[in-house]
Amino acid sequence: MPRQLSATIDSFPLTRAFNISRGAKTTADVVTCTILENGVAGRGECVPYKRYGETVEGVLAAVEAYAGAVAEGATRENLQTAMPPGAARNAIDCALWDLESKLSGNRAAITACRILPRPVPTAVTVSLGDPGDMADEARAHSAQKLLKVKVGTSDDRARMHAVVSAARGAEIILDANEGWDESNIREHLLLAAELHISLIEQPLPAGKDELLARIPHPVPICADESVHTIEDLDSLSDRYDAINIKLDKTGGLTEALRMRDRARELGFGVMVGCMVGSSLAMAPAVLLAQDADWVDLDGPLLLARDRSPALSYSGSLVSPPSSALWG
Repeated sequence: MPRQLSATIDSFPLTRAFNISRGAKTTADVVTCTILENGVAGRGECVPYKRYGETVEGVLAAVEAYAGAVAEGATRENLQTAMPPGAARNAIDCALWDLESKLSGNRAAITACRILPRPVPTAVTVSLGDPGDMADEARAHSAQKLLKVKVGTSDDRARMHAVVSAARGAEIILDANEGWDESNIREHLLLAAELHISLIEQPLPAGKDELLARIPHPVPICADESVHTIEDLDSLSDRYDAINIKLDKTGGLTEALRMRDRARELGFGVMVGCMVGSSLAMAPAVLLAQDADWVDLDGPLLLARDRSPALSYSGSLVSPPSSALWG
């Protein structure tokens, strides 16, 4: 019997509004792909992202349109050329990884990881808000080793001071989500250096980040919206010190592994990040994150309810997925 692909839209409420410089969200709306063969099911989850022109309905349709190719035996390698990078390809790619693992009896980690997978420390996100609210949130997470703090306004000085004062001892990443510009980036970078910020993510809009090649980086700068696949890397080497690899951008774990290796060859630091999704979306990324410099896979911690079984989070650590969840 040929493989059968199906897909659904699932919605996970958040514990509280998640705010970044582009807006707020209260639910994580995802597309779940299931590929069935001989009674064995492989699953993958993706998070369509409006910033990249994606909608939940459009991604669902793109996933379902690939059902015929899956039935005819399409592989992960076929998929890389048959579909463009993005959320839809990610869901199918990860479902194929999961199915291959379950059919073969070999964990996905055997193929994906250079070392035996282990728990890795992940950042916990502090949402954008008033300085006082952000300080309270940072203080609530002060036991975490790494905080990712959302900024991206015309003047983030008070926010930066408030969070650093509230979370003494924690390593801090600032994520501006393209919210700074030429008029304020130098001032923000200098203050970040004074406050011993570890990394600044995507300070300028993608496509308008040429300035980064001409100004000092007193704090390392990481590309997010500016980088999606391997093809983007060469053009960014004079602007960024690190890249954020997300499976929903690369179009799955297959491309993400290649991209990580190429990024290392070019001298980039590597962050493994996520959209706001469930444990099913994070599971393959945990394998990718085994040798990352920074890990930001706290999406499930923002949810009021998660998949069952779910990933295991303990303190600052997220553990590799169980076979019952994925891979």
